[in-house]
Amino acid sequence: MPHITLEYSANLDAHLDMGALCVALKDAAAATGIFPPAGIRVRAFAAQHVVIADGDPQHGFVDINIRLAAGRDAAAKTRATDAVFAAAQAFTADVMAARPFMLSLELREIDATYSRKASSIRDYLPPDMH
Repeated sequence: MPHITLEYSANLDAHLDMGALCVALKDAAAATGIFPPAGIRVRAFAAQHVVIADGDPQHGFVDINIRLAAGRDAAAKTRATDAVFAAAQAFTADVMAARPFMLSLELREIDATYSRKASSIRDYLPPDMH
């Protein structure tokens, strides 16, 4: 865990390499030592229809949602949130400087009572990634 999901305005496809942003966020999450690398999942979804602020079609956004299993203390969650957000800010700095752009991030804990999982990913990873 975690799941890192990016929702973004489709008009950013011409200005940001979303695949590279996903990698940057995965690397930032892994570097914290808070998340097991084998459990990190990052994905991005373009919102085709958006209205932001006054409706100017040049406005863009990236909203990052981190979902993770409960059990980490507040300090660890703060470090993780800060590290992933800093990576996102660094990656999107040129866009922020050049156009109207919003960047946001929220971390949410998953309630284990209602969460189910199955995976064979670890069977295919090197031992140091478990």
